[in-house]
Amino acid sequence: MAQSWGREARGGGGTSVVVKMESPDWAVPQSAAAAAGAAGGKAGRGKNARQITWVLLLKAHRAAGKLTGAASTALSVAAAARRRVAAGRTDADAGAAPPGESPALRTRFYGFLRAFLLLSMLLLAVDVAAHLQGWHLAVDVPDLLAVEGLFAAGYASWVRIRLEYLAPALQFLANACLVLFLIQSADRLILCLGCLWIKLRGIRPVPKAGGKGSDDVEAGAGEFPMVLVQIPMCNEKEVYQQSIGAVCSLDWPRSNFLVQVLDDSDDAATSALIKEEVEKWQREGVCILYRHRVIRDGYKAGNLKSAMNCSYVKDYEFVVIFDADFQPQPDFLKRTVPHFKGNEDVGLVQARWSFVNKDENLLTRLQNINLCFHFEVEQQCQCELPESYEAYRKQQHRWHSGPMQLFRLCFVDIIKSKIGFWKKFNLIFLFFLLRKLILPFYSFTLFCIILPMTMFIPEAELPAWVVCYIPATMSLLNILPAPKSFPFIVPYLLFENTMSVTKFNAMISGLFQLGSAYEWVVTKKSGRSSEGDLVALVEKQSKQQRVGSAPNLDSLTKESAHIKKDSMKKKHNRIYRKELALSFLLLTAAARSLLSVQGIHFYFLLFQGVSFLVVGLDLIGEQIE
Repeated sequence: MAQSWGREARGGGGTSVVVKMESPDWAVPQSAAAAAGAAGGKAGRGKNARQITWVLLLKAHRAAGKLTGAASTALSVAAAARRRVAAGRTDADAGAAPPGESPALRTRFYGFLRAFLLLSMLLLAVDVAAHLQGWHLAVDVPDLLAVEGLFAAGYASWVRIRLEYLAPALQFLANACLVLFLIQSADRLILCLGCLWIKLRGIRPVPKAGGKGSDDVEAGAGEFPMVLVQIPMCNEKEVYQQSIGAVCSLDWPRSNFLVQVLDDSDDAATSALIKEEVEKWQREGVCILYRHRVIRDGYKAGNLKSAMNCSYVKDYEFVVIFDADFQPQPDFLKRTVPHFKGNEDVGLVQARWSFVNKDENLLTRLQNINLCFHFEVEQQCQCELPESYEAYRKQQHRWHSGPMQLFRLCFVDIIKSKIGFWKKFNLIFLFFLLRKLILPFYSFTLFCIILPMTMFIPEAELPAWVVCYIPATMSLLNILPAPKSFPFIVPYLLFENTMSVTKFNAMISGLFQLGSAYEWVVTKKSGRSSEGDLVALVEKQSKQQRVGSAPNLDSLTKESAHIKKDSMKKKHNRIYRKELALSFLLLTAAARSLLSVQGIHFYFLLFQGVSFLVVGLDLIGEQIE
């Protein structure tokens, strides 16, 4: 086979290189090469078409999957809502109302909301009829009077009443709430800037004590002061083991601290289990005592005060209090006690909360956002969040009723006290008035009452920055301490407004001592453990197995029987009437806003109405099948 290669000289024109091959064995005719090239081009185009088809089919499959998931979720929500309505269980049932809520106040408040809802639906029907007649908002009263007919005359009278009487009063109330809103927003902004400054500067509390600290391995028992640890409990069968175990595992000389388990349980089986757990730790050498009260005088505060009357308490320099669901880290005392040394001005050290069940459901995620901001500057310790809306609602009612009771009882004493003016100002104005009274008042009044009313009385208005921009900015600042919760910023904003109903009701009950304002209802716990507790439990069990300890069969039998008994007590999701009535009111106002072409107001009212609907049907938090 002979080959010859030739190259054509290129001039300045830049012609392409021509390669000439001569071979009798594998020379390819030009026509055949062209045909092969055309076939290859068609094959390539066919291959590309098939690839595009597969990509489109894959995208369609994913879209169908998402639509199927959304449809399944919608059907599940609809089925749950149908079950709520069919069951007929409401917040009016026995045991469902928050502690301290007056039944009479609850009935009147619900009646007011229901009447307001019916009035708004009537006004919506009237405005729709007027809109169909072509009478838009810009139409003046004289123009309406020129139209013949009873309906035109009646609608003209309604417009005149709106202009002369209702709109000025509503605008005044809206402006007053706006002032409160701006003051509270400024307070929140200052707190956020303070958090940012502390983060950037790396400011942390540092003990003033010098020499050997409590964490010094060479420090003797004399370096560790005597500490009394109190754990108040009341029917805490879900969490008593975790809390007692965590406290008994504190890294502190056992001769220098005593644990008091203060049990106010009225359930004999729960008391027996708690007492048995205490006896188990006593056998392991921990100084721990069990105290039980038959009469819960003073509730938790009375329980703690009663335990302080014991004769041996005078031997202890410090008192540490843990709630029944708290799970302190082993080095808790070593990190807190040194702050008292060499600092006579410090009388209390409070630790921050962190939560073992913050990712359990949407309700716990939203609570985590709120409490992360609350504790950002201050503290850290393990505890639980309420996982059901009913438990969270009762807890929030207690948390917002209690400060108002304190304000009513202690206001005169604060004024007469010898503390400085700015401390009094901070306690009275910033804490009690601004954050505990003004905040729930304007949140409920502005966004749940005034805003819907401005849709039916359009002569009074709320600017868009009040409805959208400032609340969104405040929510963004609140979520900064928990950046992983950023996708939940919109649900957080809506949920906080939804909870304003409960907080407003609690504030009124506590301030005016309505109903059984001093009743104490324990927040329902689920008994979840932190990761560190689980590891410690495994190590402890393996250690007990190595030394040949036998299980307490009586304890296991009693506990399993108790669990079986508890499983027969059914829990239920309920319908919350106030939240449901407000959802229909806001959705009605959203429909009315369409006639005024108010975009931001419509979307806010729509989403807020849906939020109230979800909460009213108890579709947030723990779901009981």
